[in-house]
Amino acid sequence: MKLMRGRGPGWLVMGLVLCLAACNSDRPEPAEFDLPSAGLHIRVTRVATHPFLSRFQLTLQVEGPGGCTATAELFPDTGYAGRRNVYQQASGAITLLGQYDARVIERDTCTIRLVEFQSLTGQATFLGAFDADTQKRWQFLPPSARPERPFEKH
Repeated sequence: MKLMRGRGPGWLVMGLVLCLAACNSDRPEPAEFDLPSAGLHIRVTRVATHPFLSRFQLTLQVEGPGGCTATAELFPDTGYAGRRNVYQQASGAITLLGQYDARVIERDTCTIRLVEFQSLTGQATFLGAFDADTQKRWQFLPPSARPERPFEKH
């Protein structure tokens, strides 16, 4: 019984605070990017799916010219694979490129298409990335804040 003495409610509170600090919140974390030249507003929302592991559901939402909208579920972040690079193609289409999926946003029709990586050929301009910053906050990072980080394809 002597071992339990000195470990009162203070230790319990401290342990609870440390446990809660290590937990992921299931509160949605939206990150947004406006592309005025294309009339697009792009949002990628991240929601934790596990209280301790780095696992997140990612949802892409697009608002286009004339008020059109589109939504698509992206490949989930199953462990530090949530980053999505954003590019503008020579055709004007916007591409969201992840480690395991690629989406093309057609601004005129406000549609989101899942495409094969091999179909993404030609020149594209890097516009930034949806990713966690150094404080692990989910946000859109323009090229001025972080240069392009290509994906390693296996």
